[in-house]
Amino acid sequence: MNRLALRRYAWLSIATALATIFLRSLAYLLTGSVGLLSDAIESLVNLAGAMMALVMLTIAARPPDEEHPFGYSKAEYFASGVEGGLILIAAISISYTAIKRFIMPQPIEQTGAGIVVSVIASLINFAVARILLKVGKEHHSITLEADAHHLMTDVWTSIGVVAGVALVAISGWQRLDPAIALIVAANIIWTGFQLMRRSTLGLMDTAMPKEERDAVQTILENYRAQGIGYHALRTRQAGARRFITVHILVPGKWTVQRGHELLEKIENELRQCASNVTVLTHLEPIEDPVSFADIDLDR
Repeated sequence: MNRLALRRYAWLSIATALATIFLRSLAYLLTGSVGLLSDAIESLVNLAGAMMALVMLTIAARPPDEEHPFGYSKAEYFASGVEGGLILIAAISISYTAIKRFIMPQPIEQTGAGIVVSVIASLINFAVARILLKVGKEHHSITLEADAHHLMTDVWTSIGVVAGVALVAISGWQRLDPAIALIVAANIIWTGFQLMRRSTLGLMDTAMPKEERDAVQTILENYRAQGIGYHALRTRQAGARRFITVHILVPGKWTVQRGHELLEKIENELRQCASNVTVLTHLEPIEDPVSFADIDLDR
């Protein structure tokens, strides 16, 4: 799929956020539950995150140019990082409201109608989250994956909120509602932290995932068994793109043509380890001691 085509899933997320904002606001107005209010506030965060995702997916789809020869794919990390920050802000707002309500509890009204409306909103989020997660993993889009995980967290916290509202209706203990809202806030904080951590690691040129690195090394070790050495293997990921650099060691008596044909073969095999891979190789004579001066990561 063209990277630009992924924007339609961001539009889907925006539409979902608008629908759940309406439904959860209605649920809060019907019941007065601070737990349901926390759900409505998180839906506002979902909307902001989805809009940010749309902008960053558009930027990330741009082709490489003179100013950005490696492309714009890292833009996706900004989307997930900003969404993580928005989640933390929402958690603070929820905590503030919940603490006030815990000190001065208020009765919950029309719990049945409020619960039904909230469940409908959660089902919508669940369906869209599954779609975004599937597409995000297939196309290595951290933006869509972040949006999906956020929506799934929203689903689970909504289950907790609905359970709290139901328990308040059964037990009559009003402080149970804000207590559950605080638990929801803590869960949201954890999600926000995880998203921001992953974005930070991506911006710091973190290596490719371990299973992909293992696949790369398996290919190179097969060549080592044939007398072709390698070192200075480095990998990194930038959004959907992967980058591999490696030095290949061959007998010095080889012709340039023979070495070139070998590198083309190796590069082609390495590109099969993951999608959107750029492979850079460097040929060196195995007998020359200078060839081993760049084994360390920082020469």
